[in-house]
Amino acid sequence: MELPIELDAASTVPLHRQLYVAIRDAIAGGRVAPGTRLPSTRSMAEALGVSRSTVISSFAQLHSEGYLEATTGSGTYVAGELPDDRIAPHARSPVAGASLRLSTYGASLLDSAPLEPPRIPGNVDFRDGRPAFDAFPFAAWRRYVAADIDAQSDGLDYSPDPAGFPPLRSAIAAHLGTARAIDAHADDVIIVGGSQQAIDIVARVLIEPGDVVALEEPGYVGAQRTFAANGADLRPIAVDRDGLCVDRLDAEAANARLVYVTPSHQFPLGVVLSSERRRALIGWAERVGAVIVEDDYDSAYRYEGRPIPALFGTDTAGRVIYVGTFSKTLFPALRIGYIVVPPSLRRVVLAAKAFSDRQSPLLEQRALAAFMESGDFDRHLRRMRMLYRDRRGALLEGLRATFGADVEVLGESAGMHVVVRLPVRDSPAFVARARAAGVTLMTTDPHRMLGPMPGEFIFGFAQHSEATIRSALAQLGALLAAEHDR
Repeated sequence: MELPIELDAASTVPLHRQLYVAIRDAIAGGRVAPGTRLPSTRSMAEALGVSRSTVISSFAQLHSEGYLEATTGSGTYVAGELPDDRIAPHARSPVAGASLRLSTYGASLLDSAPLEPPRIPGNVDFRDGRPAFDAFPFAAWRRYVAADIDAQSDGLDYSPDPAGFPPLRSAIAAHLGTARAIDAHADDVIIVGGSQQAIDIVARVLIEPGDVVALEEPGYVGAQRTFAANGADLRPIAVDRDGLCVDRLDAEAANARLVYVTPSHQFPLGVVLSSERRRALIGWAERVGAVIVEDDYDSAYRYEGRPIPALFGTDTAGRVIYVGTFSKTLFPALRIGYIVVPPSLRRVVLAAKAFSDRQSPLLEQRALAAFMESGDFDRHLRRMRMLYRDRRGALLEGLRATFGADVEVLGESAGMHVVVRLPVRDSPAFVARARAAGVTLMTTDPHRMLGPMPGEFIFGFAQHSEATIRSALAQLGALLAAEHDR
């Protein structure tokens, strides 16, 4: 037989690879039928003007993948049964699958924008939640990961406990006891793939379509979308300088099944839920039979006043679910978070975790457990508090110097971001001009259910040096001055 094969000696693709692809595609495309005898390696090499070793190498690869089979003394043939993953391709309609029916949950996702727009390389990005990667203890973390790879062959298998690696859960429980005044045991802690998965699991096990869910306004858009996708009736509750306006719950969400809050550093405004309102919220939940989801996303960083205990630590009725994450204290790509649940919910939350994600990555869990047990985690937090305090100071000083009395700052006492209110008439236009000037800003608008707030921006400061912060603010000051001159 003759194959219409053309090889390009000038190509960067090796000749043996070109020949392999050509024969494979001819077989997979049906142009060479199963059982067809191929020319000998010698005669094919002569016909193509290549070395015999080139043909032998191509044939060997095709043999190993199941396209060819050899018969001693008879020659090389196309295999009678081709590999399942190389069946002949068919043209796909551009609307293939358009008629498939989606679930209510699936349909609710079609109009969902990404939780976070793509980043622009080279821009100073003031979006929230990015820790100081330049200050991460890479050498220490690398040691723990390498030690676990060397010592744990069983780490390649499933964990027998979908709740997570027991030493990590113990380390988290111990940390929460000293840092957040939470009296928890390792059995109360369930490891998940970040706080977003935690919220999703809670929604799935507690929310039926039509259930009322109360959320902060403004509030975390990831929680809003998750509860909405599960069919919840969302009720936005106003936030002021003392946090969630608990006294509005009876009027605006009287029969709520769940209330989602970020009490230690409200997202995005950064205010702290007052002690009086904390007691009132827990009392309200007990009275109406609601569940409180406490998202404690960045409470590790507090710069003014005394540390504030978590809601979970003051709850005696078992109505608070605590959600934590290492995305802010270590790095977002780690994708390790945790849920601390009351005993009545432990079994169902664990089952939901097992069905949605059999286990969180075990290698990272083991490394993190060693990182925490050694004391390196606490030392890292102390260093980051000092670093972030300095960077926060540079931001606050720069805002005052650049904008003077025209600026209002919220949430500066804790966390990794502040909210800044500027005299901007058209926020989207100002964001676009800032982006063109090399500064990426985010407004609070995506987190507001009741409409935008002109001139309100989120400034994440943890990931930027003091010099970078000052330079970017100077750019924004010039833009704002130009806008006012129009």
